[in-house]
Amino acid sequence: MSNHLSARDIAAYIDHTVLKAEATKEEIIKLCAEAKQYQFATVCVNPGYVALAAKELAGSGVGITTVVGFPLGASTTNSKAFEAKDAIAIGATEVDMVINVGLIKSGDFEAVKQDVVGVVEASTGKAVVKVILETGLLTDEEKVRACEICKEAGADFVKTSTGFGKGGATAEDIALMRKTVGPDLGVKASGGVRDLETAMKMIEAGATRIGASSSVAIVTGGQGEGY
Repeated sequence: MSNHLSARDIAAYIDHTVLKAEATKEEIIKLCAEAKQYQFATVCVNPGYVALAAKELAGSGVGITTVVGFPLGASTTNSKAFEAKDAIAIGATEVDMVINVGLIKSGDFEAVKQDVVGVVEASTGKAVVKVILETGLLTDEEKVRACEICKEAGADFVKTSTGFGKGGATAEDIALMRKTVGPDLGVKASGGVRDLETAMKMIEAGATRIGASSSVAIVTGGQGEGY
């Protein structure tokens, strides 16, 4: 099916993203204008810009993704849950939380699960929850276990990367994640998806969402930079 997607069709897969620390209000306003123009699925912004994005996107049909426990995933479960609740209260419709990578590496899978559950419970009925695995730091076995945990915990999506860590999305990781979670969960490819060809590869491998700051380049057939 993905072979028949046009660049504009792919816009519906994209979370149009600006997460850099130095992003200005003007850049967020531009991000939102582009999201309305191309009808991206959502914009993805840091929590401090959720209210601005909600104002800019009111009535547009474009969702608002924000990040929680970002970018390290090492904050407490209570703080992640509060971040999620706070962001949802001011307009976030989707929450991309960072999994606790250190606890995965430690083999403390029950603690990892409870961390995800905390954000899922804070968001249930109010926002989609995507869990960032930071795949560049994990072995394939750890990626599989992390995906299983996210499914057990009730998350809606698994996601490859923050864009701030080691490595980014690969078609191989997307295929592994899709195989592990099955057809019911979303899989988001993020980190290094900067052109239409790469986006298509991710979709063909099983991605149902793309995180990118080069979204306009992707849908217009250009070459982008950044996230």
